Amino acid sequence: MSESVHVKPHRYEARVTWSGASEGATESYESYSRDWTAELPAKPPLRGSADRTFRGDMTLFNPEDLLVVALSTCHLLSYLALCARAKIPVVGYVDEAQGTMTLHEGKIRFTEVVLRPRVSIASGDPKRALELHEKAHAECFIANSVNFPVRHDATVEVLR
Repeated sequence: MSESVHVKPHRYEARVTWSGASEGATESYESYSRDWTAELPAKPPLRGSADRTFRGDMTLFNPEDLLVVALSTCHLLSYLALCARAKIPVVGYVDEAQGTMTLHEGKIRFTEVVLRPRVSIASGDPKRALELHEKAHAECFIANSVNFPVRHDATVEVLR
């Protein structure tokens, strides 16, 4: 990417609507729906809720899920770009990411996210492919924006 791409401001828009309002007002903590819909320009709507722990619908996305997904996919996309530039042919990538949220310094918050990418390359140097995870982590916009550690435990295999 050219340096100007990294320097100019990037803006993102989302309209989030509490879709659970039709089920009733917030008359008690137990009674109201936590369901919401996010609409983003030129994309399909995303339905979500709170985590089940907080009385949400476990079949819908929740903000905690989406934060872990954002960190995982940001790392993925940074890594793939670096491998493409380094002429390392990635043919498979699966990440079993996990975030931990707990009481920390008097607040419930994320204390870490661990990414576990399993990468398959068609050819090339697996050591170099593994090293590029460090650079991908350093370049990940989302990881650079959070105040908790984002670690990675990557493996690389060469398919023969």
